[in-house]
Amino acid sequence: MIVISNSFVVDNEIKILHSLFDEGLSLLHIRKPDFSELEMAQFIHQIKLEFHDNLVLHSHHHLAKDFGINRLHFSEKERKRLNDFPERFLKPCRSKSTSTHSIEDFNSLENFDYAFLSPVFKSISKENYYPEKDLFEKIKSRKNQQTKMVALGGIDSENIQKILEKGFDDTALLGTIWKNKNPLKQFKLCQKIALMYSQSQV
Repeated sequence: MIVISNSFVVDNEIKILHSLFDEGLSLLHIRKPDFSELEMAQFIHQIKLEFHDNLVLHSHHHLAKDFGINRLHFSEKERKRLNDFPERFLKPCRSKSTSTHSIEDFNSLENFDYAFLSPVFKSISKENYYPEKDLFEKIKSRKNQQTKMVALGGIDSENIQKILEKGFDDTALLGTIWKNKNPLKQFKLCQKIALMYSQSQV
């Protein structure tokens, strides 16, 4: 399960993140689009070194080496803009991820370990952001099996099992964590449901 940071600064954010990691969070996507390079460096510096291997950078990729981070995320716009500069994608790192908003885009991906496909449901964190098409129907035409498909958008404890049942490989949580009065409790609930589902498939 993946958690994406809130775009804005959150009270006790680092403390919450450490608690999530302690409870088994596998990957944290650091998405702070308005952060300067200095602000990003200061933010990462506050996260315990033992968790740096679980961090994924959305911006200021050049900081990754300084902090021992080897996971990079490329936005949809960045991915398309860099098609003429593929060497950017050849930088040594453990994994590369990206964002997509249609099954057609997802099917066309190459050299990405996983990709977000969104929005699956009406967004919790963004107003008036909802699916224009039924992604559960669309993913039936999935052809790309090399890239892990991660559901994003409106995911909470009420629908996370449905997402896994319908064929997504993993889920990413954002609004359900940061809009909740108790982010850790909500994470643990979603994690428990996802884990129970995966165990039932063995």
